[in-house]
Amino acid sequence: MKIRIIIFVLITAVIFIALTGASNDDGYGVFNPNPIELKIPPGWPKPTANIFANNKLTEQGFRLGKKLFYDGKLSKDGEVSCASCHQQFAAFATFDHDLSHGVNNTLSTRNAPALYNLAWKTNLHWDGGINHIEVQPLSPLTAPNEMGETLENVINKIKKDTSYKRMFKAAFGDAEINSQRMLKALAQFTGTLISANSKYDKVKRGEAVFTPFEEKGYMVFKSKCASCHQEPLFSDFSFRNNGLPLNRFNDIGRQKITRKSSDSLKFLVPSLRNAQLTFPYMHDGRIYSIPQVIEHYRSGISTEQPTLDSSLKNRIQLTNLEKNQLVYFIYTLTDSSFTKDTRYTPDGINNVFNPGFDKH
Repeated sequence: MKIRIIIFVLITAVIFIALTGASNDDGYGVFNPNPIELKIPPGWPKPTANIFANNKLTEQGFRLGKKLFYDGKLSKDGEVSCASCHQQFAAFATFDHDLSHGVNNTLSTRNAPALYNLAWKTNLHWDGGINHIEVQPLSPLTAPNEMGETLENVINKIKKDTSYKRMFKAAFGDAEINSQRMLKALAQFTGTLISANSKYDKVKRGEAVFTPFEEKGYMVFKSKCASCHQEPLFSDFSFRNNGLPLNRFNDIGRQKITRKSSDSLKFLVPSLRNAQLTFPYMHDGRIYSIPQVIEHYRSGISTEQPTLDSSLKNRIQLTNLEKNQLVYFIYTLTDSSFTKDTRYTPDGINNVFNPGFDKH
């Protein structure tokens, strides 16, 4: 009798599992995510906040985010994608353009910042108006001079693509497509764009050696620039007035967010990583070369501005030789393996998520 009961229970369990599996089979594949981790490069600090605390990183989520990042359907005219303004070969900045081009031949009012090492940033955009990576895309998606779309329209468009249903199922467990999941997937892609394999990094790991000129430039950097552009991220992510005059858009920077006059003309200190590739420079792209940027700090700062950063009151004293040495050092921050990494390209191979610095 007991044997019959046991057999009955086992058969019932098998039928239940079969039926449950069948009910979960919606035709869009099986949910079997492959977890990945955000690997901290050697010698780097841990991010101050875990941007993935409520957004578990998986290979499937990363791939979905990448597809969304390169998809023009996220814009009103179907032509402008996130990648239109954040190009991989330019370290995910906009190559050669001071302002970004949006839908209907419109122009943005700021230079598109490079996208890398975002997990270490607590505030995003030039004015710090965004405080979490998951909500960051909302601004460009809906801005009339950028992607010009509504979340409702974006979701309706991608719902019509059956490949998205399969990818949402693979990333989140079912084929439901909504804005929260879309933003989480985008964050999984952009939040894992890590650049940490430049010549500078190789020198720090003992795999390369600076030339004498680069070494001199490194010494100049540490004595003249490192207070704002702190290693190894090459930014302290603060907001500072660097002595640029008000531009044609009357862009007051951080003050627009805080409404404090003390924040007038303050903008986020950008990372110097990949600076060789991310020209033009400054929040509005007004300067086109690294030597010109250095010259601004040497002779172009408007010292009469009341909110000018205190470290720039006397400008930065550099000889011509030191200026050239500094340029050579900044070039060592170029990470070509990052800009050529096929994991980040539309058709890249992503079977193994493993940052380049982990191979050494």
